[in-house]
Amino acid sequence: MKLGDPWYFSRVYYRAKRNKSGSSSCQVLLKGGRKNVLVKSIGSAKDPERIEQLKFDAQAFIDHQLGQVSFDLSQGGHDWFDAIFEKIDAVRLLGPEVLLGKIFDEIGFGQVSEQLFRHLVIARIMYPGSKLRTVRYLEEYQGTTYNVDQLYRYLDKLQSKQKELVERISFDHTREVLGGTLAVVFYDVTTLYFEAEQEDELRIAGFSKDGKSSHPQILLGLLVSAGGYPLAYDIFQGNTFEGHTMMGILERFQTKHGLKELVVVADAGLLTRQNITELLKAGHQYILGARLRTEKNSMKEAILALGLTPGQSKVIQKEDGTRLIVNCSATRMKKDAHNRARGLAKLQTAMAKGKLTKAHINNRGYNKYLKMTGQVSITIDQGKYELDQQWDGLKGYVTNTSLKPQELIDRYKDLWRIEKAFRMSKTDLRIRPIYHRRQRRIEAHLCICFAAYKVYKELERQLLHKQSKITIERAVECLKTIYGITIKHPASERTKTMLFHKHPDQTALVKLFGMDRG
Repeated sequence: MKLGDPWYFSRVYYRAKRNKSGSSSCQVLLKGGRKNVLVKSIGSAKDPERIEQLKFDAQAFIDHQLGQVSFDLSQGGHDWFDAIFEKIDAVRLLGPEVLLGKIFDEIGFGQVSEQLFRHLVIARIMYPGSKLRTVRYLEEYQGTTYNVDQLYRYLDKLQSKQKELVERISFDHTREVLGGTLAVVFYDVTTLYFEAEQEDELRIAGFSKDGKSSHPQILLGLLVSAGGYPLAYDIFQGNTFEGHTMMGILERFQTKHGLKELVVVADAGLLTRQNITELLKAGHQYILGARLRTEKNSMKEAILALGLTPGQSKVIQKEDGTRLIVNCSATRMKKDAHNRARGLAKLQTAMAKGKLTKAHINNRGYNKYLKMTGQVSITIDQGKYELDQQWDGLKGYVTNTSLKPQELIDRYKDLWRIEKAFRMSKTDLRIRPIYHRRQRRIEAHLCICFAAYKVYKELERQLLHKQSKITIERAVECLKTIYGITIKHPASERTKTMLFHKHPDQTALVKLFGMDRG
């Protein structure tokens, strides 16, 4: 016989007791076993209501020891299913708030006092969509009621009052995660289009990375740390040249956080003479993607003369004192050859069908293989196509650092994390298309997406740190189906909420983050 045996507790027992003053009280005790051994004294009281409460506490103690929730199945002639469901007071989606809310607070976003900010950030991860859809989600799944006007009024003040705070919180947490230092930052730009035709001072049509050049758009510049954790962002007019966006964000970031020298990593689109000059002036080191095929002829000859084979890297010292690291990759070589052959096949198909137009007669992309002879004769320049093979697999990096070639290449490869951030924000968070018209609401929308991405990345980091086999995508899917069931005791009116999780992935996630505690 032991405490955990299901048959151990024989009954809840209580008895009257008279104290020295002559007044009566009721002692509630738990007795179990054949010898009627006292297990626990719950307490004493005079008030009948308090006595009933003590009896409820006694039963709760039994339930806790047996690891189960007890249901009274003896009510009237009710079916026992009815008896259970009569005790259910509420069913609500709790997974997102229990886990993402916990991470939201751990990052420090709880410093943003408005509760609506918390709801909008978590909703952006769980059910991204229009603000009207967000309002419906909060009401139907979270039991929180807002109207759309309330939400828009909040957006109108969010950017001016809270963007700086949100960025600072993200920076402080990221620096802590990285061990207290932040020496390397990564920068990239993407375009975000609008489902609208009318342009304004901010939303202007331009070169679109989404293939939506006819739509008004803005440019979003994002600065992240090693590991892909967001640090700062800014938006620009849709027709802004991306090379002109980096230094403004970088300077504000450096000044705000009192940082001195940084290693700045960016792709070839940011490789401008002005950017390099300003990076050097600010005392930064840099690793920038190089445009090998636009170098001077003498430099291109030197690059090809290296005779690199897959896996090799060599350094060329440039006249300005910087280094050009050239690497040859077997994977890149295969990809370049495939893309080149595909481009040629499209041109050949268009020629065979007689569908070449004036639009093809330029030097863009694979149109450079076209050759015009006479007034109307168009052929494919096979020699130019074959010469292009020399560049298959080659990638260049311009730097003023002293890093060894492989260290530098590995550092540059981390730039894919910011590209992943853009992909994730455009798909999982559905940052685009943007339906807002007013600039301050556009800015507020991006602030919410920035914070949501930070929470998302922290969840991903913790999953990896805990060596979980559950991916970040699967974790979010599980959270969408973890509900809380609140049961009310019919006598005491006390309630208890428990998480409902039956799928192994749900249960693993609950145990991994201690979601069933507290």
